[in-house]
Amino acid sequence: MTDIRRFPFERGRAPQRLDHFLSECLPDETRSRLRRLIDEHEVLCDDQPAKAGAKLKGGEIVAVQIPAPVAIEAAAEAIPLSILYEDPYLIVLDKAAGMVVHPAPGHNAGTLVNALLHHCTDLSGIGGALRPGIVHRLDRDTSGVMVATKDDATHHHLADQFREHSIARRYIALVHGTVPSATGTIDKAIGRHPQERKKMSGSTRHGRRAVTHWRVLQRFDRDRLTLLELTLETGRTHQIRVHLSEMNLPVAGDPVYGGAQRSKAMADSQLRSLVQQLKRQALHARLLGFRHPHSDIYMEFTSPLPADLTEILDYLNRKYETTLPAELSAKDE
Repeated sequence: MTDIRRFPFERGRAPQRLDHFLSECLPDETRSRLRRLIDEHEVLCDDQPAKAGAKLKGGEIVAVQIPAPVAIEAAAEAIPLSILYEDPYLIVLDKAAGMVVHPAPGHNAGTLVNALLHHCTDLSGIGGALRPGIVHRLDRDTSGVMVATKDDATHHHLADQFREHSIARRYIALVHGTVPSATGTIDKAIGRHPQERKKMSGSTRHGRRAVTHWRVLQRFDRDRLTLLELTLETGRTHQIRVHLSEMNLPVAGDPVYGGAQRSKAMADSQLRSLVQQLKRQALHARLLGFRHPHSDIYMEFTSPLPADLTEILDYLNRKYETTLPAELSAKDE
């Protein structure tokens, strides 16, 4: 059954291209898929087909006809999962670093979706053939809490919460550089990098607003390292990594946004070795909170720091004769 969704473009707004407006309304859809829907006349502006570059001026109603999901084609695989919570509607997981969320070119097997298909027989199909149940993603080498859905109604409800920015998301990152202020906010649009298409950047003409709030947890000034807690207001691709890198605070070990190069220059050889052994960015999705789509009860889940990050922080705390912040050292329930 076709899913028809309608979005009013309010009067008084600045004119905006149709495809850019749809990207805001449907953040879980790729721009290429939205463009395909427009080209196939599945998008109507005031009941008339429109082109991607059509300018919305205010007062229009944009209707999107999203075709019924195709049959799930990714293969089920018996891959162990770390499950934090599960009920008939959704499943909350602690994703390990190194696990790709869904099949893609070069990663056709061994993904979180393959594991979910084996564990669950009732994943929602709205994510498409290769992304069943997936409402949001973590980068392959980011560890931590994720949620997946088992039916389309739950998927829509959670997707709306992500779109409304009402989901609570907190990350822990170890970054290169000294952060003078205890707290701060980065409010800078992010889009595809103008030259390197696999990267994201703040230097783009068609970026989408991205907001990251940060709080210093610990400073290791002699090694020019800072432990941060990041709270996401939006959820753009690579948002934390791009925002921090463009503040000259790349996440330690990040091979794409400058952290790996900075790690090689660390003077403390033992610390340098520990960071390089990560073979990933020192970024962990520690907390995820949302309203349950059926009970409307707020639920919050946390993931303890993984062993590879804990080993680095234990070394730093011994070196500086400090202790890990209480909220990270306490056992998560």
